[in-house]
Amino acid sequence: MTTSPESPVQPVRIDKWLWAVRLFKTRTLAAEACRGGHVKIGGENVKPARPVKISETIVVRTVGLTRTVKILGVIDRRVGPKLVATYMEDLTPAEEYLRQMEARQKTPVAVRPKGSGRPTKKERRDMEKLF
Repeated sequence: MTTSPESPVQPVRIDKWLWAVRLFKTRTLAAEACRGGHVKIGGENVKPARPVKISETIVVRTVGLTRTVKILGVIDRRVGPKLVATYMEDLTPAEEYLRQMEARQKTPVAVRPKGSGRPTKKERRDMEKLF
């Protein structure tokens, strides 16, 4: 079921909607985020079965990023990335994305010279300590 903002709306679970608009890779991850308190509507934690309504604002906390989105349309089937904009509006501040990019740049990266072969057991343990 795919609806535009002007057509009649049937209830859709929030975990299904989050998956359909590509905020989570799987519906299971979306449901776990709801159960874990990482999805909020109006400052309140929501359960995965809660129906979504048009014009609600959702705050979703993922790894290193807190996204704020507004529901523009209800959808229960996953759509392509280009069509996501018709169903949600991203209200996340630009500073949030900048903060995530800075955190990624600070993450240590193990670099090995090209052609040096597989790492030895000691080298592998040293790399694991970095992470």
